[in-house]
Amino acid sequence: MPSLDVNDTTLHYEDEGTGPALLFLHGWGTSGRTWGAQLPDFTRDHRVLTVDWRGCGRSAHPARGNTTAGVVSDLVALIGALRLDRPVVIGSSIGGTFATELGVRRPELIAGVVPVGAPGYWPSTRAQAQAELVAGLRRDRAGTVAGWVPGWYAPGTAPALIDWTVRQILDSGVYIDEHQATADCYDPRPMLPGLQVTIHYLHGELDTAIPLEVARACAALTPAAEVSVIAGAAQMPHQERPDRFNTALRASLARMAQVTCATT
Repeated sequence: MPSLDVNDTTLHYEDEGTGPALLFLHGWGTSGRTWGAQLPDFTRDHRVLTVDWRGCGRSAHPARGNTTAGVVSDLVALIGALRLDRPVVIGSSIGGTFATELGVRRPELIAGVVPVGAPGYWPSTRAQAQAELVAGLRRDRAGTVAGWVPGWYAPGTAPALIDWTVRQILDSGVYIDEHQATADCYDPRPMLPGLQVTIHYLHGELDTAIPLEVARACAALTPAAEVSVIAGAAQMPHQERPDRFNTALRASLARMAQVTCATT
């Protein structure tokens, strides 16, 4: 398994294909394996890198650095060490937050951002719910995760997929809970008007965990941003409706390439 020592931790990653670079970031507690339905398609004509960010999956689970700033710092080091040439960064849920923050902090390193069901400002409007979630994770981690995760998926999703997601989160351990404990303090809206990279939001039409209006409100604040809605999907469209998601992502990448050509 390829791994890379960055900062104070070790990251597991997979790197396949050739062509324009794509960096896929998973959501809270899961792993790069959640992008399995995208790899056969996009490795045909892209260099595709998936990474288990710190605290998750096959990467190390350090007690420290489990913050947005910590993960973004790891990503900066990863891009440099692997010589990724201005990748488009696709991030699911909180992975979309990391992708956006990377675009804010180091826009010269990336070509664009695609947040997928990203939380945006939503947790900051639900401080009590976040506090209850964190308390539940501390009191009964397995029960809380098992009760929460099914709501990420649209009705009719295969139980095996939901169970697999629960197992990944429980395997990732407790230190990633810092992201949930601080989520109610995060609101990207003030910085979005100054974003210097192209951003295209992908969002499931049935997402009840993060309402579609969050993506639309963020896009309205961001120069030249667009929103594409994945029909029949909720919080995890890349897993729930992979064919529709892949088509939408390809369209997003094509538009980003046009914007890049027009501005260079």
